[in-house]
Amino acid sequence: MSSIVTKNRLIGLAIAVIVCAADQYIKWLVRVPLELREKGVIELIPFFDLRWTQNFGVSLGMFEATSMEMRWILVLVTALIAVVVLVWMLRERSMGEILGLSLILGGALGNIYDRYAWGYVIDYADLHFGEFRPFLIFNIADAAITIGVLIILARSFFLRDSEESTPKDAKAASPETN
Repeated sequence: MSSIVTKNRLIGLAIAVIVCAADQYIKWLVRVPLELREKGVIELIPFFDLRWTQNFGVSLGMFEATSMEMRWILVLVTALIAVVVLVWMLRERSMGEILGLSLILGGALGNIYDRYAWGYVIDYADLHFGEFRPFLIFNIADAAITIGVLIILARSFFLRDSEESTPKDAKAASPETN
């Protein structure tokens, strides 16, 4: 294994830890010093508020945990997904894929911790334009997961297209493969 690949993977692990730590720190801020749960809403600017929301489901509130058993099933399933993402990240060589996967992993760990500790995921970021909300209320972990997925998707579309447009003979003659 080359030292660059090892370095990329260590950077990916560090990014995941930083995302998870930042997510938990901001959730602590809204929970404890800002007392958002008691206040309900803190208006920051005309189109962005902090709004206390307890998300008992997963993405878009689907698969809501309505019992203690469902809560632990969601913890287990999301933890298994996080392990798959970790293994995938540790197998990747390209920093682009590692970056996307590390954002997904860090965000997943932040939300898994919430579900484990509180029984729900704490969401608080409310972007709105009047009554129009382009997103559901979210948190740093959700944003990291979304950005990570977009990076993986964009790279898969653009890299596939560039590979398809490069003739195989040109690839064989390129200096990187020789």
